[in-house]
Amino acid sequence: MILSMTGFGQASAEIGNKTFKIEIKSLNGKTTDIRFKSNSSLRDKEIELRKLILEKGMRGKFDVNLSIESSLGEEDTFINQQLMQRYYNDLKAFADKNNIVAGDMLQSIIRLPNIVQINEGDISDEEWTQISDMAHRALDQLNAFRATEGESLKKDILGSAAKIQSLLKEIEPHEGARIENLRERIKKNLNQYLAKENVDENRFEQEMIFYIEKLDINEEKVRLAQHCKFFKEAVELDKKLKGKKLSFISQEMGREINTLGAKAQHPEIQQAVVQMKDQLEKIKEQVLNIL
Repeated sequence: MILSMTGFGQASAEIGNKTFKIEIKSLNGKTTDIRFKSNSSLRDKEIELRKLILEKGMRGKFDVNLSIESSLGEEDTFINQQLMQRYYNDLKAFADKNNIVAGDMLQSIIRLPNIVQINEGDISDEEWTQISDMAHRALDQLNAFRATEGESLKKDILGSAAKIQSLLKEIEPHEGARIENLRERIKKNLNQYLAKENVDENRFEQEMIFYIEKLDINEEKVRLAQHCKFFKEAVELDKKLKGKKLSFISQEMGREINTLGAKAQHPEIQQAVVQMKDQLEKIKEQVLNIL
């Protein structure tokens, strides 16, 4: 199974005259980062909710919005006058400093965060039980979303890995011509700068063998084929966290492809290498979003 790091989940619960809502959004990230936004009465439960997100969400950047809405309307709300005064002082000072006509700032300030608040009171044990259950449901929905996205990622990266393997096989027919072209080019250059009778054929053959051995690409082909195999096996592993492993294998694939390109010395092989690099970039880009 492949899980994407991109996901979204939400849930709600009604308890008495209050409606509790939670929204959890996740994006890709190398480490786990949780940004939490909630009503003040829920702050003491934030640590427990963070632990739950770490346990079920595992890895990524999380935006969590947990709110309480009351059905009692105005009688259960109040204006935070201290915060309103602070907003006004800051805005007035900014306007004076920059020669801006402040005008009537009341309508603007009343829309700022936390100006109108709910008389929340403390969270009861019953309410916390419901909130915890609600968070579980939202995380289950988020992971279901991730699994759906993961299927698309899996299809893409396996397709790119298969294309690299196919391109690797396309190199083989050109290897014989590659060696012969190398031999002919070097011999032509020797004959151009030295008289033929001045060339020691035995020494030439020895040096030629040594040079061709240095440009041999068989080891790179074997290792790249093995890396592609490991990559496919890692994708199919019955583990949720596999993005970092796939990223490491793709880096090793890149090393072998780069070495193949450096040793190619043949236009068709070089063209195949360019296509391999293109497929590998697609893999790397997709792997960044895998859990």
